[in-house]
Amino acid sequence: MRSDRMNDQAAGLRRLLARSSSRVVTVVGARDGLGATSIVVNLAAVLGNSGKEVLVLDENLTHDNVANTLALKVRHDLLNVVRGETTWQEVILRGPQGLRVLPVARAIQNLSRLDVNQRERLLESLSAASKDMDVVLVDAARAGHSVCASLSGDEPLLLVLNATSSGITESYTLLKQMAMHNGRQAFDIVVNRVDSEHEALAVFDNMAGVARRHLQVHLEYLGHIPVDEKLKRATQLGRPVIEAFPAAPSSYAIREIAQGLLRVPGKMEEGHDALGSVMQRLMRQARPANNRMATVT
Repeated sequence: MRSDRMNDQAAGLRRLLARSSSRVVTVVGARDGLGATSIVVNLAAVLGNSGKEVLVLDENLTHDNVANTLALKVRHDLLNVVRGETTWQEVILRGPQGLRVLPVARAIQNLSRLDVNQRERLLESLSAASKDMDVVLVDAARAGHSVCASLSGDEPLLLVLNATSSGITESYTLLKQMAMHNGRQAFDIVVNRVDSEHEALAVFDNMAGVARRHLQVHLEYLGHIPVDEKLKRATQLGRPVIEAFPAAPSSYAIREIAQGLLRVPGKMEEGHDALGSVMQRLMRQARPANNRMATVT
């Protein structure tokens, strides 16, 4: 029975991806530790397992970022490429299910200190790295410069909502900030660490009602991640749960979320163009350094 369900989910993903163009999806949580990185890692693994080329942009320098979650050793990052010290090909990390990880955190955080040539090198490197990708997932930083800050209202943004009182409050604060900052009026929501779908829907409905009344913002429910010891164990092993424990409740949930995300109409754009336009807007928000070489750390 479980095998049939897994096969049905995999077939559904393949059908959705076969008729879809490349896409860029940004994932964010209100703070570190709410599960956004875990969801990025597992969505990437699901899509990679479906035969698609997946690139993850890792914006976080925290210990539980994408690279560390997958036990990947980072020797160089995009900032080293921007400085001309190495190439983007040397920086790409290879993870399970064929996914690729590009550590971009230091380069993004230093945007305001990059000169014109360095910015051009950054754009060229991102364009080249994402050119042949079917899906680009961004594990967005919660502070400082971030792709989140430059998203237009039409570009997909998935907010991970932790089903605790503090998590709900923090997520609402983030919704308010993003609605006021760039006029975003729609968010895709995943409710994390709940005991049942009933609980997830109750949390979502409450948040959606408040957001609609006070922010004029529409929230779309994409699914929930159940409390699952197998997910925790997979993280300890440095592996996606869908690879380590494919029959775990959280594995089924991730597959359902991937299908829901790909079904969202009118939100997905061609990955190469979408990523380039997002990065150009982000650069315009950060004041460039003088034309001389900037000192970046």
